[in-house]
Amino acid sequence: MKRSQINAALREMEAMIREYRIALPPFCAFTPEQWQGLGHEYDEIRDCMLGWDITDYGQGDFDRIGFSLITIRNGNRAMPEKYPKVYAEKLLYLKEGQYSPMHFHWFKTEDIINRAGGNVLIRVYNSLPDEEIDRESPVTVKCDGRCFTVPAGTQVRLTPGESIHVYQGLYHDFEVEPGTGPVLLGEVSQCNDDNTDNRFNPPMGRFPRIEEDEPPYRLLCGEYPEAKD
Repeated sequence: MKRSQINAALREMEAMIREYRIALPPFCAFTPEQWQGLGHEYDEIRDCMLGWDITDYGQGDFDRIGFSLITIRNGNRAMPEKYPKVYAEKLLYLKEGQYSPMHFHWFKTEDIINRAGGNVLIRVYNSLPDEEIDRESPVTVKCDGRCFTVPAGTQVRLTPGESIHVYQGLYHDFEVEPGTGPVLLGEVSQCNDDNTDNRFNPPMGRFPRIEEDEPPYRLLCGEYPEAKD
């Protein structure tokens, strides 16, 4: 992705957050220049990969495959004594036409919540013992206190305020329902580790390759400089 495309995507997400009057923690407004002078008091942001994020799943087609997000809070399973939080929280922004590919998580369970905007469609499948997609067996779905069963491959529609529980090993993808407008999603989960806990089917990457065609508007969560002593 070009840095100019990333900058535009982050500004677009910020605009929707302002529209729905959602307040973000202060670090989400730090500029790249501010980050150059910050010390070890902000190690949690660096070590737990808090802050702005972009994914195009390494496909180079962000407007079709990918979305923008912010990790607001998170623990770190590799450093549990320093960071004992067992939970994470994110905001995700998807435009019409964007898609998050089929995947499951080995470790974390999560609730995906439609916070504002249009409708989101989440397709669900069970996984097989060999970790392939089970395209036959019915899927148990849990949405806002309701437990029900749907055929494999069903797209569950979430309107604003609705959520779905995604448990370990549950394959899911998601996209905006056409004609309903961009969506702001919330995610509440166990500790998140996007480097090790995504089983994509078919396999693909998670983070973009960036072409620097202009200065960054915000640093992404994997771009923070080392702390000043």
